[in-house]
Amino acid sequence: MQFSTFQKNLDNWQGTSLIFGVLEEEIANQLENIKFVVDTKLLQKKVTQKKFKGEKGQTLSFEFLDQKLETLIIFGLGKSKDLNKIDIENSIGNLIRENVSKNEKISILLPWELLNSQLEINQLAQSARLSAYKDNRFNKKKDEKKILKEIEFLNLKKFENISFEETRKICEGVELARRLVAAPPNSLTPLEMSIQASQIAKDHGLEVKILEAKECEDLGMGAYLAVAKGSDLDPKFIHLTLKSEGPIKEKIALVGKGLTFDSGGYNLKVGASQIEMMKYDMGGSAAVLGAAKALGALKPKGLEIHFIVAACENMINGSAVHPGDVVKASNGKTIEINNTDAEGRLTLADALTYASNLKPDSIIDLATLTGAIVVALGNDVAGFWSNNDDLANDLKAASAQTGEKLWQMPLQKSYKEGLKSHIADMKNTGPRAGGSITAALFLEEFFNKEIKWAHIDIAGTCWTDKNKGINPSGATGFGVKTLVQWIKNK
Repeated sequence: MQFSTFQKNLDNWQGTSLIFGVLEEEIANQLENIKFVVDTKLLQKKVTQKKFKGEKGQTLSFEFLDQKLETLIIFGLGKSKDLNKIDIENSIGNLIRENVSKNEKISILLPWELLNSQLEINQLAQSARLSAYKDNRFNKKKDEKKILKEIEFLNLKKFENISFEETRKICEGVELARRLVAAPPNSLTPLEMSIQASQIAKDHGLEVKILEAKECEDLGMGAYLAVAKGSDLDPKFIHLTLKSEGPIKEKIALVGKGLTFDSGGYNLKVGASQIEMMKYDMGGSAAVLGAAKALGALKPKGLEIHFIVAACENMINGSAVHPGDVVKASNGKTIEINNTDAEGRLTLADALTYASNLKPDSIIDLATLTGAIVVALGNDVAGFWSNNDDLANDLKAASAQTGEKLWQMPLQKSYKEGLKSHIADMKNTGPRAGGSITAALFLEEFFNKEIKWAHIDIAGTCWTDKNKGINPSGATGFGVKTLVQWIKNK
C-alpha cells in the first residue's frame, strides 16, 4: 500500500472515493470544505434528514452514479475539546477496513489543524494500512488481490514535506509479527522461526546466531531444554544483533517468549483452556522479530540491539519433563517444576540469563505469560513490570504515542514467598492469587539486578477474536510499535 498527499488547490482533485471527518459543531460550515466535489446545499439537506450531528462514531455514506465522485463517507469526530487521536485512528481504521475491497484509492480529508505533529499523521497512516491487513495464506482466498493500493491525504498544508517511508517500515514489522502469530503450529515450527529470523538478518544486515540444543546444553540452559524435551522438534535459540555505525552509546536486549505451540505438557490444557489457540504462545517472539525487521530497516544511530528468542514446543512424550522435576537454569539456580504449563518463564529464565551476560544497559522481555493478566486487565491493555522508574516512564510514553496500552503492575516482593520450594531454590509457580505478579518476580531472578529491566505480559493483547479498531480479527502484532517508538525516542 502506498501513501500520498494532495497539496494543490482542491478544485483540481481527481479522486473517486473520499472519507471526510467533521466535528460535532457547525456542521454546515464544515461541509463547505468539500464543495469542490458535491453540492453542499443538497448535502446539508441530506445530513439534516439523517439527523447526523458529527457525534463520535456516527457515519453517513453516499454513492453517486452521475458524478466524478463515486463514494463519500462522512464520519463524526465528536466535540473538539474531547478529540482523541486514538479515536480518530480507530475510526479511520474501521472505515478503511470496510472499503478495502471496493476502491483502488481512498482519499482522506480531516481538520488537520487539530493534529499536532507529523508523528500523529504518520500514526494515522499506520492505522489505515494495518486496518486493511488481510491474511489469506491458508485459505482459498490466497490468490485474491487486495483492491486498495493507495491512501491519499488531502490538504496537508501544515505538513508539506511529510514522508511515509518510516510508516511503511514500521507497518512491515507489525505485519510480520501478525503473520508469525497467526501461522498454525505445523507451519511455524522452531526451525521455521529461525529461518524467518535469518531472513530478517539477511535483508537488513543484522548478525545472526542460531544455537542448537547441544550448544544450549553447553551453556547450561537446563530450564529451556527441559521444556523442549517433550517435542520431536529441535529447539532453536535465536540471537540477532543490530549494530549502528559509529560509536555505540547504549546496548539493549529485547527478549521474546517463543513457544510455537503449548500443550501444557503433563499439566495438559483441557476444557476452556483454548489449547487450539496455543499457536499464539509465541506472541512475544513475534513482537521482538517484528521490531527487528522494522529497526533493521530504520537503522537507529548509536545503539546496539540484541533480539533474543528461545524457540521450542511444549509437548508430551516419554522424555517430557514431569511435574515435580528439578532443573537447573544457566545462572545456576535450581527450579522445582510444580506446573509444566508454566513453561514460558522457564524458557525466559535462560533467555534472560543469556541476555544479561551480554551486559546490556536495558532488557525488555515480552511474553504471552499468564492468564492472570487477562483477568486483571482484559484484552485491550498489557501489564508491565519494571525495576527502574526511568525505563518504566519511557515505556509509558512510547505506549501513549503508539496507542498500544500498557499498565504498570507492582513487583510486590512479599509475594516471592509463594515461589519458595522445599527442595530447590524456587518453584516455577506460586499461588493462584497474584499469578502475573509472581511470574514477573520469577523472571527477576535471572538477570543482573543492575540492568534496567521491564517485563510486558501480552497474553490478552496479542490476539482479537473480532475486528477492533486498527486490528482485523486475529493476530494484532502488539508490542512492535511500542518497542520501535521506545527506540526512536532515544
